[in-house]
Amino acid sequence: MSETETGDGGTRPAGRSTARTVALLALVAVIAYVLDLVTKTLAVARLDPWNPTHVIGDVVTFKLIRNSGAAFSMATGYTWVLTFVALAVVIGIIRYSRRLVSTGWVIGLGLVLGGAIGNLTDRIFRAPGPLRGHVVDFIQVGDWWPTFNVADSAVVCGAVLLVVLTLLGYDYDGTRSGWAARKSPAETIDATRAGTTDATRAETTDATRAETADDKDGDDA
Repeated sequence: MSETETGDGGTRPAGRSTARTVALLALVAVIAYVLDLVTKTLAVARLDPWNPTHVIGDVVTFKLIRNSGAAFSMATGYTWVLTFVALAVVIGIIRYSRRLVSTGWVIGLGLVLGGAIGNLTDRIFRAPGPLRGHVVDFIQVGDWWPTFNVADSAVVCGAVLLVVLTLLGYDYDGTRSGWAARKSPAETIDATRAGTTDATRAETTDATRAETADDKDGDDA
C-alpha cells in the first residue's frame, strides 16, 4: 500500500474506497449482532434461571439473568439513560464511518457497533417495555466476574482493539505516528524492493523473448 507524508512526521497509507470501508464495517457489525441474537435466543429458550449449566466446572457457567444495567451488569437501574447512550453510539459510528481508513479501526468500531445494536435490541423489544427492556445475560466466568453476553464481549474487544491501535500510533484516518510511523518505512522499502525485483525479472524475460524472436527470424532468412 502506498503512503503519503502527513506533514507532522507521520504517514498515511492510501485509503480504500468508501464503499469497501462501509461494507467491512457493516459485515463485522452484522456478524457480532447475529451471534449475539442467536445465543440470546437459545439462552432464553433452553436455560433455567434457577438451574445454571456448568460448561467448564465452576469456571464457565451458563446462567440466565435479566440485566437492567450496562455491560457486565453495571449501572443497573439506569435503563432509559443507557438506551439513549447506546443510540448515540450507534448513530455516531454510522455517521463517521465514511471517514475511516484504518482496517483495524473499521473492525474495532464494527464490533462496538454490532454489540451496541445487540443490547439496544433487548432494551427496545424485551420486557418490561420499549426503551426499558432488560438485557439477556447468560455467560458467567467464576464468581468474581459479572455475567455478560456476546454483545458485551464484542463491545469490550472492539474498545480494547481501538485503544491498542491508538497507543501504537494507528489513527482512524490512516495516519501513522510514533511506533507505527517508525515501522512503516521499513515495510515500504521491502515492498519497493520486491516490486523492483519483479519488474527486473519481467524485463529480463521480455528481453530474452525478443532475442529468441530475432534469432528465429534470422534463421528463417
